[in-house]
Amino acid sequence: MGEISRRVLLTGGAAMTTMALSPETTAWDFSFTSIEDGTLKLADFRGRVLLVTNTASFCGYTYQYEQLEKLHASLQPGGLTVVGVPSQDFNQESASNAEVKQFCEATFGVEFPMAGLSHVRGAQAHPFYRWVKAAKDWEPQWNFHKVLIGRDGRIRGLFGSADEPAGARLRNAVDAALA
Repeated sequence: MGEISRRVLLTGGAAMTTMALSPETTAWDFSFTSIEDGTLKLADFRGRVLLVTNTASFCGYTYQYEQLEKLHASLQPGGLTVVGVPSQDFNQESASNAEVKQFCEATFGVEFPMAGLSHVRGAQAHPFYRWVKAAKDWEPQWNFHKVLIGRDGRIRGLFGSADEPAGARLRNAVDAALA
């Protein structure tokens, strides 16, 4: 276990300010509260490729849920896991985890893991997103921004809303990370 893992357990409510980032920090050091109120530990996906996407139910890009689910279903056997992170940071999400979960399942058949409502930018951002900001000077500017995590837990790519899950740019990066 790395020094950072021994010093602090990073959960959805943990303050990143108590943690010193180190070169050993990886996505596996972070956990979210799950949409079902349990814990969604990214370490449980160690060795897989993750596509962590901040989502919203009432956005012009909400249709991407369907593409994300198709990508997840088709590439899951090869090592990809899509992780959805609903956020109200852009004022386009439901007020509760239950409403988000029901909408995603009923409208798009979402089966990929979903975090509970989380902040993805600014001072209140979830520690995962603060890590991405510190490591890459990047944070979501809108809904459906995507962070590609390699099998080693390191950031392999950053994508905006216009980078659709079915698009060549994102798919090529996912395929390279899976190779």
